[in-house]
This record gives sequence, C-alpha cells and structure tokens, in this order.
Amino acid sequence: MSFSTAWLDLRESADNAARDASMLADVRAFLAQQPDPVIVDLGSGTGSTLRAIGEVPARWRLVDHDPALLAEAARRSGPGVETVELDLTRTDDIPLDGAALVTASALFDLASAGWIDALADRLAASRTGLYAALSYDGVLEWSPADPDDATIRNAFNAHQRGEKGFGPALGPSGASHLAEAMRRRGYRVTIADSPWKLGPAETELQRALVTGIADAARELDVASADAWLRRRLAAASSAHCTVGHLDVLALPA
Repeated sequence: MSFSTAWLDLRESADNAARDASMLADVRAFLAQQPDPVIVDLGSGTGSTLRAIGEVPARWRLVDHDPALLAEAARRSGPGVETVELDLTRTDDIPLDGAALVTASALFDLASAGWIDALADRLAASRTGLYAALSYDGVLEWSPADPDDATIRNAFNAHQRGEKGFGPALGPSGASHLAEAMRRRGYRVTIADSPWKLGPAETELQRALVTGIADAARELDVASADAWLRRRLAAASSAHCTVGHLDVLALPA
C-alpha cells in the first residue's frame, strides 16, 4: 500500500499536533541514554517521524518500499540519513543491525497479527525499542453529526480490516495487538491517545479524509456513501472532526 506525497504533506501538521507530547519526550530521553543510536523508521514516507522527533543524537535509517518517497525523504532530511528501499512484508529483511529504536507512524493499523508478531520477535531478539505513533483506533466522529455517520464509520472500520499488503489487517485493533505482543516479550509498554482534532482550519484535510472514507464505504456497497460524501464535503469548512489514534512506546525492560 502506498500514499502520495500530497496526502502525507496534508496530514503532517495534524499528525504533529496529535502525537502524545509526553511519549515523545520519553523517546528523546531514551535515545539520549544510548551510545550512538541508530533509528530505523518503517514506512518512512517523506520522513515525518524524523521531523517529529527532531534533533536527537542519532543516525536515521529510513525504510520504505516507494523509491519516490525515499528520494523525497532524502532531499528533505539532508546528508547523513540512510534510505533503504524494501518490501516491508519481508520482516526478516528489515535492517535492524545496530538499531536502538524502531519507529513508525500510521502503520500498525494496516498490519496483520502475523506481521506484527514476526516483527515483535525480531525486536525482542535484539532488545530494540519501538515507538509506533498514530495507529487508527476506530473512533471517527463529526460535529454537527450526520444521520449516516455511524453507518459510514462502521463500513470504514470493516474496510480497514481488509488486505492492505501485510495480510488481513487488524485495523482499529492493530495498536492494542502490538502493545500486548511487546508486553509478552518482556517490554515496558506505554499507550497514549493521539487523536486528530480537525476544525475549519483543516478544511482541505477534512475533504480528503471524507473522500477516502466514502471510497472505502462504496467498495463495501454502502448505498448511502455518495449522499453522505456530498453532505460532508459541503460541511467541511465549518465541521469539526475527531479521528482516534493510539501511540505505543515499547522499551526493553
């Protein structure tokens, strides 16, 4: 599954506002304690996680299957950042050598239980930490409400559990499965809410969001998808929207 640079740029400010600030501070503190740490960012896109964590004493290894996104990430990140083009479904090939921390943003809701468990095994074998931010948790609310919001939300959540390239996705259950997988492997795990809180200032993002949600509902033959989309597009400049996410930090005990 791939995303456009335009979509990633559109959502980045909302992502940064949503990330749990206390957890980010814990990530930076953990890295400060490591000698010459390497951070491996999975599904790196254009490097939003790197920018979110900011200046830390670490070397970054950005991993993605999309060469165009990696090229853009390298351009934005400057010299000294390594990029690796890789099909992330091949968990055994993820380059974890020397890694103190693996990071990912908006990834684990797209992953299957088997993929998450296989990655957790690899992390546990090397006692590598994990910071996984912004996994969608199934919360999708608008104000003012629309009569079809619940129908569309249920369809979208069902669609999120379909095939996304990693096997049948866990969708809204991805973050909780990840947290439990890391606990079972002896990690100290913290979970925090990181919801998008969108208002009129994010009209363009709201329009893109509801268009994608309606597309998913349409794929499941929801009859009201088109009418719901027309109403939501018309209301986007005045509506408020909450999209639930969870951040997970798992550090070796």
